[in-house]
Amino acid sequence: MTDATSVNDVTGNETTAVDFWFDPVCPWAWMTSRWMLEVVGVRPVTVNWHVMSLSYLNSDRDLGEEYNTLMERAWGPVRVAVAAEQQHGPEYLRPLYDALGERIHVQDRVAKGADRDYRPIIAEALDEVGLPAELLEYADRDDYDERLRESHHAGMDQVGMEVGTPVIAVDGYAFFGPVVSPAPKGEEAGRVWDGVRALASYDGFFELKRTRTREPIFE
Repeated sequence: MTDATSVNDVTGNETTAVDFWFDPVCPWAWMTSRWMLEVVGVRPVTVNWHVMSLSYLNSDRDLGEEYNTLMERAWGPVRVAVAAEQQHGPEYLRPLYDALGERIHVQDRVAKGADRDYRPIIAEALDEVGLPAELLEYADRDDYDERLRESHHAGMDQVGMEVGTPVIAVDGYAFFGPVVSPAPKGEEAGRVWDGVRALASYDGFFELKRTRTREPIFE
Protein backbone atom coordinates (compact mmCIF):
# COMPACT_ATOMS: atom_id res chain seq x y z
CA MET A 1 0.00 0.00 0.00
CA THR A 2 1.01 3.60 -0.43
CA ASP A 3 2.23 4.78 2.94
CA ALA A 4 0.75 8.27 3.00
CA THR A 5 2.29 10.09 5.97
CA SER A 6 1.84 13.41 7.67
CA VAL A 7 3.58 16.33 5.97
CA ASN A 8 3.82 20.05 6.60
CA ASP A 9 1.98 22.50 4.36
CA VAL A 10 3.28 25.90 3.26
CA THR A 11 2.30 27.41 6.62
CA GLY A 12 4.24 24.77 8.56
CA ASN A 13 1.11 23.02 9.84
CA GLU A 14 0.98 19.24 9.83
CA THR A 15 -1.34 17.73 7.23
CA THR A 16 -2.25 14.22 6.11
CA ALA A 17 -1.06 13.24 2.65
CA VAL A 18 -3.68 11.52 0.49
CA ASP A 19 -3.04 9.78 -2.83
CA PHE A 20 -5.79 9.98 -5.46
CA TRP A 21 -5.86 7.95 -8.71
CA PHE A 22 -8.08 9.09 -11.58
CA ASP A 23 -8.80 8.60 -15.25
CA PRO A 24 -9.69 11.94 -16.86
CA VAL A 25 -12.69 10.50 -18.76
CA CYS A 26 -14.48 9.00 -15.73
CA PRO A 27 -17.36 11.23 -14.53
CA TRP A 28 -17.52 9.52 -11.14
CA ALA A 29 -13.82 10.09 -10.50
CA TRP A 30 -14.41 13.72 -11.41
CA MET A 31 -17.19 14.00 -8.85
CA THR A 32 -15.03 12.44 -6.15
CA SER A 33 -12.10 14.68 -7.03
CA ARG A 34 -14.29 17.77 -6.60
CA TRP A 35 -15.28 16.44 -3.18
CA MET A 36 -11.62 15.97 -2.25
CA LEU A 37 -10.91 19.58 -3.19
CA GLU A 38 -13.65 20.60 -0.76
CA VAL A 39 -12.12 18.33 1.91
CA VAL A 40 -8.78 20.09 1.54
CA GLY A 41 -10.51 23.32 2.52
CA VAL A 42 -11.96 21.99 5.78
CA ARG A 43 -9.56 19.27 6.93
CA PRO A 44 -5.74 19.20 7.28
CA VAL A 45 -5.29 17.18 4.08
CA THR A 46 -3.08 17.48 1.00
CA VAL A 47 -3.70 15.46 -2.16
CA ASN A 48 -1.13 13.84 -4.43
CA TRP A 49 -2.65 13.19 -7.87
CA HIS A 50 -1.92 10.09 -9.94
CA VAL A 51 -3.25 8.58 -13.14
CA MET A 52 -4.81 5.21 -13.71
CA SER A 53 -6.32 4.04 -16.99
CA LEU A 54 -9.74 2.53 -17.59
CA SER A 55 -8.52 1.63 -21.09
CA TYR A 56 -5.67 -0.40 -19.64
CA LEU A 57 -7.89 -1.89 -16.93
CA ASN A 58 -10.39 -3.12 -19.52
CA SER A 59 -7.94 -3.95 -22.30
CA ASP A 60 -8.60 -7.71 -22.12
CA ARG A 61 -12.36 -7.47 -21.57
CA ASP A 62 -15.18 -7.45 -24.10
CA LEU A 63 -17.68 -4.99 -22.70
CA GLY A 64 -19.67 -4.39 -25.87
CA GLU A 65 -19.00 -2.37 -28.99
CA GLU A 66 -19.95 1.03 -27.59
CA TYR A 67 -17.90 0.72 -24.40
CA ASN A 68 -14.96 -0.82 -26.25
CA THR A 69 -14.97 2.19 -28.58
CA LEU A 70 -14.99 4.52 -25.57
CA MET A 71 -12.04 2.67 -24.05
CA GLU A 72 -10.07 2.94 -27.28
CA ARG A 73 -10.60 6.70 -27.42
CA ALA A 74 -9.94 7.11 -23.68
CA TRP A 75 -6.25 6.34 -24.12
CA GLY A 76 -5.71 9.88 -25.44
CA PRO A 77 -6.35 12.06 -22.35
CA VAL A 78 -4.53 9.82 -19.90
CA ARG A 79 -1.52 9.38 -22.19
CA VAL A 80 -1.20 13.13 -22.58
CA ALA A 81 -1.52 13.56 -18.81
CA VAL A 82 1.33 11.12 -18.20
CA ALA A 83 3.47 12.76 -20.88
CA ALA A 84 2.91 16.15 -19.26
CA GLU A 85 3.81 14.78 -15.84
CA GLN A 86 6.97 13.12 -17.11
CA GLN A 87 8.21 16.01 -19.22
CA HIS A 88 7.16 18.99 -17.11
CA GLY A 89 6.64 17.72 -13.57
CA PRO A 90 3.87 16.33 -11.35
CA GLU A 91 2.71 19.84 -10.46
CA TYR A 92 1.00 20.02 -13.86
CA LEU A 93 -1.10 16.89 -13.34
CA ARG A 94 -3.86 18.42 -11.23
CA PRO A 95 -4.25 21.62 -13.33
CA LEU A 96 -4.38 19.58 -16.53
CA TYR A 97 -6.94 17.22 -14.99
CA ASP A 98 -9.04 20.23 -13.95
CA ALA A 99 -8.91 21.68 -17.45
CA LEU A 100 -9.75 18.37 -19.12
CA GLY A 101 -12.50 17.51 -16.66
CA GLU A 102 -14.20 20.88 -17.00
CA ARG A 103 -14.51 20.33 -20.74
CA ILE A 104 -15.30 16.61 -20.68
CA HIS A 105 -17.75 16.53 -17.80
CA VAL A 106 -19.08 19.96 -16.91
CA GLN A 107 -19.25 21.41 -20.42
CA ASP A 108 -19.96 17.99 -22.03
CA ARG A 109 -17.88 18.95 -25.05
CA VAL A 110 -17.02 15.48 -26.38
CA ALA A 111 -19.22 13.82 -28.99
CA LYS A 112 -20.56 10.43 -27.96
CA GLY A 113 -20.20 7.03 -29.64
CA ALA A 114 -17.94 6.34 -32.60
CA ASP A 115 -17.43 10.08 -33.21
CA ARG A 116 -15.90 10.60 -29.79
CA ASP A 117 -12.73 12.68 -30.17
CA TYR A 118 -10.84 14.12 -27.21
CA ARG A 119 -8.11 15.81 -29.23
CA PRO A 120 -9.70 19.29 -29.57
CA ILE A 121 -10.31 19.65 -25.84
CA ILE A 122 -6.89 18.21 -24.99
CA ALA A 123 -5.37 20.97 -27.13
CA GLU A 124 -7.43 23.60 -25.31
CA ALA A 125 -6.54 22.18 -21.90
CA LEU A 126 -2.82 22.17 -22.68
CA ASP A 127 -3.03 25.81 -23.74
CA GLU A 128 -4.98 26.78 -20.62
CA VAL A 129 -2.36 25.40 -18.23
CA GLY A 130 0.62 26.66 -20.24
CA LEU A 131 1.88 23.34 -21.58
CA PRO A 132 3.32 22.87 -25.08
CA ALA A 133 0.83 22.06 -27.83
CA GLU A 134 3.19 19.30 -29.02
CA LEU A 135 2.10 17.15 -26.06
CA LEU A 136 -1.09 16.41 -28.01
CA GLU A 137 0.96 14.04 -30.17
CA TYR A 138 1.23 11.65 -27.23
CA ALA A 139 -2.51 10.95 -27.36
CA ASP A 140 -1.73 8.41 -30.07
CA ARG A 141 1.68 7.29 -28.88
CA ASP A 142 2.73 4.67 -26.35
CA ASP A 143 6.04 6.29 -25.31
CA TYR A 144 4.96 6.58 -21.67
CA ASP A 145 2.66 3.56 -21.44
CA GLU A 146 5.10 1.77 -19.12
CA ARG A 147 5.01 4.72 -16.73
CA LEU A 148 1.22 4.78 -17.06
CA ARG A 149 1.03 1.11 -16.11
CA GLU A 150 3.31 1.70 -13.12
CA SER A 151 1.12 4.52 -11.85
CA HIS A 152 -2.02 2.48 -12.53
CA HIS A 153 -0.79 -0.53 -10.57
CA ALA A 154 0.48 1.61 -7.70
CA GLY A 155 -3.13 2.45 -6.98
CA MET A 156 -5.13 -0.48 -8.32
CA ASP A 157 -3.00 -3.22 -6.78
CA GLN A 158 -4.01 -1.90 -3.38
CA VAL A 159 -7.73 -2.42 -3.97
CA GLY A 160 -7.93 -5.25 -6.54
CA MET A 161 -9.00 -5.33 -10.16
CA GLU A 162 -12.75 -5.60 -9.48
CA VAL A 163 -13.09 -1.83 -9.15
CA GLY A 164 -12.27 1.18 -11.28
CA THR A 165 -11.58 4.80 -10.50
CA PRO A 166 -11.27 6.71 -8.25
CA VAL A 167 -8.91 5.05 -5.79
CA ILE A 168 -7.81 6.84 -2.63
CA ALA A 169 -4.96 5.83 -0.31
CA VAL A 170 -4.27 7.34 3.10
CA ASP A 171 -2.31 6.23 6.17
CA GLY A 172 -1.44 2.82 4.72
CA TYR A 173 -4.90 1.76 3.52
CA ALA A 174 -6.72 2.29 0.24
CA PHE A 175 -10.28 2.13 -1.08
CA PHE A 176 -12.38 2.64 -4.19
CA GLY A 177 -14.68 5.64 -4.21
CA PRO A 178 -16.66 7.05 -2.62
CA VAL A 179 -19.13 7.41 -5.49
CA VAL A 180 -21.07 10.61 -4.84
CA SER A 181 -23.49 12.89 -6.69
CA PRO A 182 -23.46 15.77 -6.20
CA ALA A 183 -20.09 16.30 -4.55
CA PRO A 184 -20.46 17.35 -0.90
CA LYS A 185 -19.29 20.86 -0.13
CA GLY A 186 -17.89 22.71 2.85
CA GLU A 187 -18.15 21.12 6.26
CA GLU A 188 -20.45 18.43 4.87
CA ALA A 189 -17.55 17.31 2.67
CA GLY A 190 -15.41 17.12 5.79
CA ARG A 191 -17.96 15.00 7.65
CA VAL A 192 -18.18 12.60 4.72
CA TRP A 193 -14.38 12.39 4.67
CA ASP A 194 -14.30 11.63 8.40
CA GLY A 195 -16.80 8.80 7.98
CA VAL A 196 -15.25 7.29 4.85
CA ARG A 197 -11.78 7.41 6.34
CA ALA A 198 -12.88 5.80 9.60
CA LEU A 199 -14.73 3.00 7.83
CA ALA A 200 -12.00 2.30 5.28
CA SER A 201 -9.34 2.15 7.99
CA TYR A 202 -10.89 -1.00 9.50
CA ASP A 203 -8.93 -3.92 8.04
CA GLY A 204 -11.99 -6.17 7.89
CA PHE A 205 -14.13 -3.72 5.91
CA PHE A 206 -14.68 -4.45 2.21
CA GLU A 207 -17.91 -3.03 0.83
CA LEU A 208 -20.78 -0.64 1.45
CA LYS A 209 -23.02 -0.03 -1.54
CA ARG A 210 -26.47 0.91 -2.77
CA THR A 211 -27.93 1.24 -6.26
CA ARG A 212 -27.21 4.57 -7.93
CA THR A 213 -30.43 6.47 -8.57
CA ARG A 214 -28.94 9.56 -10.24
CA GLU A 215 -26.35 10.54 -12.78
CA PRO A 216 -23.40 12.80 -11.89
CA ILE A 217 -24.65 16.25 -10.90
CA PHE A 218 -22.05 18.80 -11.91
CA GLU A 219 -22.46 21.93 -9.80
